[in-house]
Amino acid sequence: MGHIARKRFGQHFLTDSAVIDAIVAAIDPRPGQALVEIGPGLGAMTGPLLARCERLTVIELDRDLAARLRRDSRLEVIEADVLSVDFAAIAERAGQKLRVVGNLPYNISTPILFHLLAVADRVADQTFMLQKEVVERMAASPGSKDYGRLSVMLQWRYDIESLLDVPPEAFEPPPRVDSAVVRMQPLPGTSQVDAALLGELVTVAFSQRRKLLRHTLGRWLALREAQADFDLQRRAEEVPVAEYLALARRLATPK
Repeated sequence: MGHIARKRFGQHFLTDSAVIDAIVAAIDPRPGQALVEIGPGLGAMTGPLLARCERLTVIELDRDLAARLRRDSRLEVIEADVLSVDFAAIAERAGQKLRVVGNLPYNISTPILFHLLAVADRVADQTFMLQKEVVERMAASPGSKDYGRLSVMLQWRYDIESLLDVPPEAFEPPPRVDSAVVRMQPLPGTSQVDAALLGELVTVAFSQRRKLLRHTLGRWLALREAQADFDLQRRAEEVPVAEYLALARRLATPK
């Protein structure tokens, strides 16, 4: 490959052509769409994506890989930490919503998901390779051990679908975990919730998973002198996303 994977960047390069073909088919890119690939690396997906969409914006932190990618005039290369990238500005320049794809660095995948959460209204869809355990948490249902803060905060804004599992041997070097590909499509009419308030509420609720909510969320509500019709005789993982959203809306409503 002519490039040694750098551990500090969490680099694991996808090499399995069957998996690459399956991911690109699931994305189904079309000419004229505003596609953004996070962490293109050696371009395993970049080439097949370009064959379908003709132009592509890529975000790459590794300067050596960024220099390699700039050789292709069809690519707009943003050499930066993805957490510093202004996706709203990219959408503004493109004049349309973005389709964001990529094999995300597993060591910062959750911060990336939350960074994009803030601009969900500027995104058409997202298709990512992630650690399988993270995908299971993203898509988890209430009452399961995987259901938590990440589940609530993402399901609030997205329809989440796990598309396929990917074994370690599909990468070079192989990661020590299984991977999965997930599709995230922003839901309409959800942006009116106060994101900061919801985030604080959900963080408090899941701060002590084994305790009933009256010990955590109940105390938080009492400190706010909030009167809310909400069953606190449950654990955080038993509460559906819709109930957390309803509580956040009630708390944001002026008395």
